[in-house]
Amino acid sequence: MQMLAAGGVPILSDGERRADVDNPRGYLEWERIKQLPKDPSCIAEAEGKAVKVISQLLLSLPLEHEYRVIFMQRPLPEVMASQDEMLRRRGTFDPGEDNSVVARAFQDHLSDVYAWLNGKPYVKVNRVQYHAVLREPRETAEAVAKFLEMPLDVEAMTRQVDGTLYRQRKK
Repeated sequence: MQMLAAGGVPILSDGERRADVDNPRGYLEWERIKQLPKDPSCIAEAEGKAVKVISQLLLSLPLEHEYRVIFMQRPLPEVMASQDEMLRRRGTFDPGEDNSVVARAFQDHLSDVYAWLNGKPYVKVNRVQYHAVLREPRETAEAVAKFLEMPLDVEAMTRQVDGTLYRQRKK
């Protein structure tokens, strides 16, 4: 989202969730998107803007619109390590939870989401590999600009990539 904003894409964000130690640059989230399953019409407010949507909510996108989805893909062990660390900081981490069950459920969920995305003619998807962003930020920015068919500031997008924020690595 930081890359998109820097590149010149209008962002739909309410500023409710502030920057913190887990995300020092801020979240750029829009709380209302959580109502998408109950109120699919809310997506109309995002027309012409980028809005961060968790994978589970993608399944509720109504077919009355066309979408360009930039789907960030990161290795599951890193995602889970990042979530665990965030939960530890918040004091809600459960060390007794079986991560293998959670990992399996998440992998099944991703399979369902990929199948859904692939089956919707009104949804165009650009899958972006997290590590490719870190290794090749300029190439990633150029690919995103091409996918969005927008004249974006690729240099500004590239400058947003900060490898020091890559803290939860594969084990």
